[in-house]
Amino acid sequence: MIDGEKVENVPQKKSSIEASQNALGNDGKKPLRLGLIVDMGKDPDAALAKVHELGLPTCQAFVNEFHGDMAERLTKALEKYAIEATSVVVGGPGKEVWDFYGGPKTIGLVPRETRTVRMVHIKKASDFAKRCGITAVQTHCGFIPENPNDPFYRETVEAMRDVARHCEKNGQNFRYETGQETPITLVRAMRDVGLDNQGVNFDLANLILYGKANPVDAIELLGPYVQGIHAKDGLWPTNPKDLGEEVAIGKGKVDFARIIARLKEMNYQGAVTIEREISGERQMEDVRGAKEYLEKLIG
Repeated sequence: MIDGEKVENVPQKKSSIEASQNALGNDGKKPLRLGLIVDMGKDPDAALAKVHELGLPTCQAFVNEFHGDMAERLTKALEKYAIEATSVVVGGPGKEVWDFYGGPKTIGLVPRETRTVRMVHIKKASDFAKRCGITAVQTHCGFIPENPNDPFYRETVEAMRDVARHCEKNGQNFRYETGQETPITLVRAMRDVGLDNQGVNFDLANLILYGKANPVDAIELLGPYVQGIHAKDGLWPTNPKDLGEEVAIGKGKVDFARIIARLKEMNYQGAVTIEREISGERQMEDVRGAKEYLEKLIG
């Protein structure tokens, strides 16, 4: 347990760290298989038709509504297009501000005002994923404090443990998307949570956009925990209030060649999921370009 005076370091079992590279859902499947993160909205069939059109075998399914027959419709669409959903992605509810001032107050499980409702929301996502046969749930947990003695750190770790344990009961991994915290902070938090079903969704660009780490360096620390990848590119922040700029893959500071090579050396077995956070025709053009770019590297 973690009390107000001392954070007890609960190291993950070595076996669970090794098992991270053989995460649920990877058995018998091609490593480094490409995919796309896509918002299911109210029409999973239409959303997955785009993934199918691109010729991508996997997706990460962002879902915000879990009621009614949504699980059945998503499952049918996945079967129809023969697409593997590697995780359910969840965010909110409530306002989230993606910058350095509003972010710490609004993102993830750190803010006290929205923590409880978001824990409930993540658990609903886990129950939804179970109905769909999807073996991982992922989210941003927020600006986890660097200082392990900060009360917000202790509270956030307790909240993370609670939702991760719920996922564990549903036979799922709980994945933290990189971004708002330094890599060592995320590793510390996972070890303090102390459960075996934790993993990392390694967003390559977010580490740069938030000015937290170079992904080439960060993979040496996070690599054993990585169960998902967001293939995204970006530039370092230059305004201390705003994140860096996300750009098309190959136009930013992510060294994809070195990252892919290192993932192969680490025997990474999961998917590489393309993310492009713009909308309109340009988005699909950039996704197609990213697919071609990554296929050459993966081989």
